[in-house]
Amino acid sequence: MSRAAKSSLGVPANAFDAPPGLPAPLPAGEHILWQGRPSGFGIAVRALHIRLVGLWFVGLALWAAIPPLAEGAFGQAALLAGPTLLVGTGGVALLALLGWLSARSTTYTITNRRVVMRLGIALPMTLNLPFALIEGAGCKVFTDGSGDLPLQLRKGNRVAYLHLWPHARPWAVTNPEPMMRSIPDAKIAAGILARALSTRLDTTEETATPMVVARQRPVRPPRLANAS
Repeated sequence: MSRAAKSSLGVPANAFDAPPGLPAPLPAGEHILWQGRPSGFGIAVRALHIRLVGLWFVGLALWAAIPPLAEGAFGQAALLAGPTLLVGTGGVALLALLGWLSARSTTYTITNRRVVMRLGIALPMTLNLPFALIEGAGCKVFTDGSGDLPLQLRKGNRVAYLHLWPHARPWAVTNPEPMMRSIPDAKIAAGILARALSTRLDTTEETATPMVVARQRPVRPPRLANAS
């Protein structure tokens, strides 16, 4: 049905449009409290460990260059270390790109009834977590003000760790916990989530099982303002 047809029926044209980052329009009585996306730098550093990878290649280059350097053969040292540093630079650049793409393809949404996580670079999917399925939430804030918000699910509700990564609490493999990773102004988002969880309503919709909705084609995520 076209927008004109919808309007002619007396229904607002945007009533059937899904808000940015959500798979479908919100039902009556539900509204967005907070929405944002992770920091690409945060994902690259804390999930993809880009700094450790860079240090690893620097260490390999030094290991190859030290013997000729000890003999004063600076040219040979450069020839031995150069390829390793070149490969390392490419690896670091690739991880930085993956971090940026992961951030651009991710949207976290907190409504007055649930948490919705839109994830995936090649195959986007949407994870729906009604408040009734959330046992608790944590908050780890970093020096730059960004932070991680892991969500502990009630027993009997489980999402595969590989489906969540890198949006999962590190090392929680046996009991995976979805996590809003490296979001700006984490304290503000955590406060909003805490208040929403404390006032949640036990409705039929909230007791539904979490749904993962896969899209066949990637959709370019819209621009979002910084979380505030």
